[in-house]
Amino acid sequence: MKTVYRHMLDVKEARGAGYVVLLDPDKYAPEDLALQAEVISKYADLIFVGGSLCVRHDFDEAVKRVKAASEVPVVVFPGDSTQVSQHADALLFLSLVSGRNPDLLIGEHVKAAPRIYRCGLETIPVAYMLVESGETTSVQFISQSLAIPPSKPELAIAHALAGEYLGMKMVFLEAGSGARHHVPAEMVRAVAGYVSIPIIVGGGIRTPDDARALAGAGASFIVTGDVIEKKGGIDMLRDFTAAVHSA
Repeated sequence: MKTVYRHMLDVKEARGAGYVVLLDPDKYAPEDLALQAEVISKYADLIFVGGSLCVRHDFDEAVKRVKAASEVPVVVFPGDSTQVSQHADALLFLSLVSGRNPDLLIGEHVKAAPRIYRCGLETIPVAYMLVESGETTSVQFISQSLAIPPSKPELAIAHALAGEYLGMKMVFLEAGSGARHHVPAEMVRAVAGYVSIPIIVGGGIRTPDDARALAGAGASFIVTGDVIEKKGGIDMLRDFTAAVHSA
């Protein structure tokens, strides 16, 4: 059976870049999660599920609802060790390499590992990097980590290379949910010039033109979340998909 990681590589090879929508369970009623997933999966290449916190819902049940309605792989994008679900197809095993918080470098991973093992979940090791976005985002506040200044691409390059040399399979450049500014295309281009692993970019991407520019700069996957949650946002799915795949 083909792994989710292999699916992502195939999407990248076939389409140049892939489009991912992040669903935060806390922002939807349980019955709405399935409706959102059903529509999103007609356009996106994958669905990520997760958030900095999970207050409103039982996370496992939320993932179950999304998976039941989705036609594409559902991947956990965990905010901490509690966000593990047997119903997902895979889990991003995120290590916050841009920070110096030991809990997010290895501590939460140790807590989550036995449950991941019991669930039989595929894990995709990811070098997760926060990029300053003009305001303090939820992930920056929760992680208590300094973000990489957008004017310092050399810092992003060094951290991304370190992640690759540690054996991580992907780099994630994250501006954060609701970010004022997305990761600069110049930073994406700089990192893409040095690493050989796929680059995921998310946070603050509000228009298809933003997505196209980032994919054109070397992003392998573009992630949107907040823009789809807003009224009328679901109608932008077709435009985002076309922009990313055409880049």
